Amino acid sequence: QVQLVESGGGSVQAGESLTLSCAASGYTFGAYCRGWYRQVPGKEREGIAVIDSNGRIHYAGSVEGRFTISQDSAANTLSLQMNNLEPEDTAVYYCAADSRRPFAFGAWCLGHHWGQGTQVTVSS
Repeated sequence: QVQLVESGGGSVQAGESLTLSCAASGYTFGAYCRGWYRQVPGKEREGIAVIDSNGRIHYAGSVEGRFTISQDSAANTLSLQMNNLEPEDTAVYYCAADSRRPFAFGAWCLGHHWGQGTQVTVSS
């Protein structure tokens, strides 16, 4: 049984920072795609920052330069450091991970496993 649990969400003002963490059980980060997605009401879930199955990091253009994804192999956790947050970053943030390599080349995860999500609210 794979379980992903996000933590670290909260309410901040524009310009401030937050760090999200995803802890995994029944799963080990490192072999396949893993990363962070977010969703706002009425919109599809979108990829924000991922580490693909080849170890390459991909960021959405809206967060590149502000967000940093990292992995702590010893702790088996995945983190997302979010700096200079903007109101447009307000969303539920999800941790995702795959259980196999993709059949075709692509930047984003297939989405085999998901966390419950953590709310991030940024006010101006």
